[in-house]
Formats: sequence, C-alpha cells, structure tokens
Amino acid sequence: MIIQLKKALAAGCVLLSLTACEDKFLDIQSETSLTTGTFFKTQADFQSAVNGIYQPLRGLYSNAFVMGEMHSDNTYYIYNPSDRGQFESENIAEFILLPTNGISTNKYVTNYRIISRANQVLSLIDAATFDETARNTLKGEALFLRAMAYFELVRYFGSVPLHLTPVTDRSQAALPLASPDDVYKQIVADAQQAATLLPGKKTQIAGRATSGAAKTLLGDVYMVQKQYALAETVLKEVVASGDYTLLPNYAAVFDPTSKNNGESVFEVQYQVGSDGYASNFIYQFLPRPIAAATVGTLTGVSNPQGLLVLEAFNTPTPDLIAAYEPNDRRKEVSIGTAPATDGTVYPFVKKYLHPHTQFGLTNDNWPVYRYAEVLLLLAEALTEQGKTAEAVPLLNQIRTRAGLAGTTQTSQAGLRDAIARERRVELAFENKRWLDLVRTGKAVEVMTAHGVRIRANPRAYYLPAGVTLLPAAYSTIPLTFPLPASEAQLSAYF
Repeated sequence: MIIQLKKALAAGCVLLSLTACEDKFLDIQSETSLTTGTFFKTQADFQSAVNGIYQPLRGLYSNAFVMGEMHSDNTYYIYNPSDRGQFESENIAEFILLPTNGISTNKYVTNYRIISRANQVLSLIDAATFDETARNTLKGEALFLRAMAYFELVRYFGSVPLHLTPVTDRSQAALPLASPDDVYKQIVADAQQAATLLPGKKTQIAGRATSGAAKTLLGDVYMVQKQYALAETVLKEVVASGDYTLLPNYAAVFDPTSKNNGESVFEVQYQVGSDGYASNFIYQFLPRPIAAATVGTLTGVSNPQGLLVLEAFNTPTPDLIAAYEPNDRRKEVSIGTAPATDGTVYPFVKKYLHPHTQFGLTNDNWPVYRYAEVLLLLAEALTEQGKTAEAVPLLNQIRTRAGLAGTTQTSQAGLRDAIARERRVELAFENKRWLDLVRTGKAVEVMTAHGVRIRANPRAYYLPAGVTLLPAAYSTIPLTFPLPASEAQLSAYF
C-alpha cells in the first residue's frame, strides 16, 4: 500500500508539473548545476569560460606535427616492423587521405570545440556587467581563438560549416558548408576586432592572446589571400609595437625556462607534472626502438624506460637536413642523433628536448607564432610588392642570428626563393612547412618529387629492407584533407 501511495504521489507531481504549475516550474534555475542562466554573470565566470577555450589547444598541438610536418618533405617516420599499429600517421605522411582517419578527425573536432566555447562566450559577454577593460580583453581572446581555429580548418579542410552562435538543438548542429572565401571573411573580421580589444604583450598576462598575436594572425591570413599590401601594414604594426625582439640565442627561444619570452608572439602552454598539463613531444620524436639507458642519457630523467613499441614520428628527412647551410647554428639546436636498439643512428627533432625529471612528462610549450616569423612574413610581403630593398634587412636579421652571412639575392625571384628556404630551416618542426607549400603553390611539385625520391631510395627514408611504399602513396597530392566521415554525412543533407 505504501509503495502504491508513493507511485500515486509521484504521478500527481508529474501531472502538476505539466499543467497548472508548468510555466513557473520550468523557469526555476537549478541551484546545483551550472547553466548559461546561472553561470555567465560575473567577470570570474567569463574568465573561467575563456580559460576553457584555451584548454583544447594542448590536445590539438600534441600531434599537430603529423599534418603540419610529416605531411611535407620536412619529416617522415621510422618504420617499426615489430609494431604496425600506426597506419593513420603513415597514411597522412604518404598522402593516403581517408575521411575516417582519427588524426585529421581530431583536428577537425577539436577546432570546433574551441569555436563552440568561443561562441558561448561571445553570445553573452556584451550583456554582462563588469569592468569594461576586462570584458574587452576576454572578448578579444575569444575572438582571437575562434579566428585561429577557423584559420586551421579552412587551410586544412577547405569548405567547412561556419558556426557563429551557440548550438542549442540538433537542428542547428548541421550547417551547409561555407565557401573558403566566406570563412576567410569571418576570420579577418574576428582578428581585426580582437586586435582592437586585446592589450599588448607588456600588459597582458603571459601566455594569453595579445593585440600582437591577433595582428600576426591577420598578417598570416592576408599572406594566404595574397593581399600583400594589407599584410605589410599590419605586420609593420607588430614590429613597431616594440613588444617583440629576436633573442640573441636561437636555443633560448624554445627553452622552458624562458617561456613566453620576448620573441614569443603566441605559444600553447604546457606545465610539467602529473596533473594532465604536461607535454611529451620528445617521446614521440626519439628513435624507436630505443633503450632505457639511451632515453636516460638524452632526457636526464631518473626513471627512464625503453621506447620499444610504436614508431618514431616527425623524423627529419635527408632533404631537410641538407637544407641547412654550413655553420648554421640552428641545425645543432633543431636536430640531434641517437642510436636505436640495433645500433642504427637516426636523426630526431631536438628542438623540444630539454632536461626534465619525470619520464614522459615535459615542460615544453609549443610555438605557434614567433617574432622571427613576423619578420619573414613581412619580408615576403614586401618582396611580392617589389620592395626588395626593404625586405633584405629583415631576412638578414634572421640569418645573422643563425651565424650566416647576409643574403646575396637582390631580385624579386631570387629573394622569394631565399625567404622560402629561410622559413624552412628557421621554422622547422613548428608545423609550418605543409601550409607554406600550399600557400606558395609548390605543394604538388615538391611532394610529388619527394615521393619519387622515397621510392628510389627507401632506406634513406628509414624504411627497412624489403619495405617499399604502397602503390597509392604520393599518387595524388590533394591540397586539403577530406571532411571527417561523420561531417560529410551531415553535409550531404544540404
């Protein structure tokens, strides 16, 4: 009888909630869970929400090198015959691009996670009442991060859905594909507004977006669009700000003890420790299989372990190694060598190797934009307008730090090639090479030739005896990745 009474009371409560008390009942805000109605009120709320926009960057950049570097002639992988479970990275390196690839899908999904969080902040922050300067800064950060995410998406995938407001129901989750032109218009609008709202580096909290970062992003966008005069203007503003300088020592740029230094325009923040914020780039880049003793010697950790399974990724190619001029100081900083368990000595990306205490947990940040790139982009923008006399000193600043003589190039064509070569070695292993090849129209030519070289001499590219490229490898060189299978199915409805 008691059980039946409880059921009856429950049924009565449900009935009441659906009839006379319906409107008031549904309007009550939850006091035990966070919603947009209860959370987005104070400056602290919006600060936490903007922190949440940054958070996916750590996951995004943990393997961004696969699509930015391995998908170019800069790096490859060390084939491990004892562990053949790494086909997704291999396929991207060899231009076997599938819509089900988890690495490209992760890039796509993670960028939209950033966009979704930014949209939530941007839809509510103007109506919030708190300090105007703080509100402008937080809004600028959200706009910058949304622009950066869409810039990634449009360059790697081409036409993508353009979400600018929060998705509140299933019908809003699927949008038609926007043209690249429309996506670029939105990126420019976001970056321009961010540049006006954000503070300069000297007054912003270290590691967060600044006006200089927004203008650098904007200059990069203009370069992709071949709007060189606009790029020149905005990049000169970054130079004139006085917020940035080239560090005298190239190695110091990447040293975790000098994070967010004077050359840093924007970098993804990692923090050593076991709380989930650490990086582990070097453990993906070291040769494999490799003994514990060798790992200990290289990293300095007290509890080294052998890396015996999986493959070594982002391994510098012979092509890149040969691209460094004699006595270029950057080569020693960027590329090291280490023996695998069979005694074979392989090159590896040394730029992110710094002593640390715990195995697998490093303190290295990932550089997204550096002042060196600002100078090189500006030199390129000037060169494309025929202003070679202005471009040469900018290029030579980079070369002088590297211990090299100034360029001898004075013609537009010669200087164009010199800047491209300088970008390759200066920004090696910073996820720039594939995007540079596409931007300059060299991707098909360079990567087709690269595939031919690997087929002709697979041993030189770390493939063991008896292993050759698949027939489909490098057979075509598409400039964008296919949309993930799930997104393609949604887009088919439009």
